[in-house]
Amino acid sequence: MNGMVKTNSADGEALFVLVTTPRPIGLASKRIADIFLALCGIVLLAPLFIICYVATITFSPGPVLFRHTRVGFKGRRFECLKFRTMAIDAPERLRRHLETNPTAAAEWIATRKLRNDPRVTMIGAILRKSSLDELPQLFNVLKGDMSIVGPRPVTEEELGRYSDAVNAYYACRPGITGLWQVSGRSTTTFQRRVVLDSYYAHHWSMVLDAKIMAATIPAVCFSNTAY
Repeated sequence: MNGMVKTNSADGEALFVLVTTPRPIGLASKRIADIFLALCGIVLLAPLFIICYVATITFSPGPVLFRHTRVGFKGRRFECLKFRTMAIDAPERLRRHLETNPTAAAEWIATRKLRNDPRVTMIGAILRKSSLDELPQLFNVLKGDMSIVGPRPVTEEELGRYSDAVNAYYACRPGITGLWQVSGRSTTTFQRRVVLDSYYAHHWSMVLDAKIMAATIPAVCFSNTAY
């Protein structure tokens, strides 16, 4: 199916998604840049890896890394890595919270995020706010599961919400940063996220990647949209 499809966000906003199938973003130049940047990041940020490891294991006993199955390039499944930011009993905490809090339930349905998430630990909140929890994804980039820049990696459940825009997501390797991360992040609706992913897939260029990377640092340092 080709053309523009009208959809609605959770707040009733009309959104238009381009659903033509884009050319896969798997060019050698992008992959070479990913490998170079990931290796540089791992070496230069090694002290931060150690600090995050020690802080996590000290203040939140349990596994240091969180592995979650996500859908990637061309629909391939992979284990996305993060420093663990949630309590061990996170699923049960979320279930109880949504059952007793209608406002939180509505927020979860709209964005798949919670501003006041009962699952997040004290040290986890700091790691999320600073985006340091995503440092291990540099190893996902080296492996080829992810890119430095691309759509936010989604779960199987979330992918079902992409509807006709799913081919745009399949055309990209998920990214550590991307348009969503520098365009409001957790304050945007899920449908807006789909629109941004679709735009990126259809307008990708190395210049666009460079602009997103340049916008990432101020977005992380000066934004209050990460939670």
